[in-house]
Amino acid sequence: MAREHLSNDDFFTQLASLIETTHQKGHGSVYLTQKRLTFGSSAPSSPTGKVPDDPLWDLHPPNPLPLIVRATDGKSHKLDKEGGATAKGGIGRTKNAEKVKLSTVVQPDDIEAFFTRYAEVCKGGMRGLRRRDRSKRKKKDKGKKKGLAESVKT
Repeated sequence: MAREHLSNDDFFTQLASLIETTHQKGHGSVYLTQKRLTFGSSAPSSPTGKVPDDPLWDLHPPNPLPLIVRATDGKSHKLDKEGGATAKGGIGRTKNAEKVKLSTVVQPDDIEAFFTRYAEVCKGGMRGLRRRDRSKRKKKDKGKKKGLAESVKT
């Protein structure tokens, strides 16, 4: 279950291709997450850096911590093509083995350069977005304002 993290360059290459394939399909999403990478799953009973007066003591670690950045296409399940119903009467779903999962670890010294390139890749992926058609909404809002103004005059 444990996967190896990609190098930053490989992560950007695969992220760009993931965004491109999602754009070519015409639908779908790419989910990006980032969080601080902590070492060791169990917390010690008396951390050395804990200060009794500071409730947010863990926000000030003695050394900068690396980040883990993840990307996925979010396709964790797919519909059962055989049409099999579940026990609750719903449509059957199975785990999708083709789900794309990418992750990389960014060291504290490389964060600024990483996020510069990360922003470029994300902006490049936004070219496929379409502007929303808000003309109907604007007409509706104008009509409401006009009706409200007339009722105030009388």
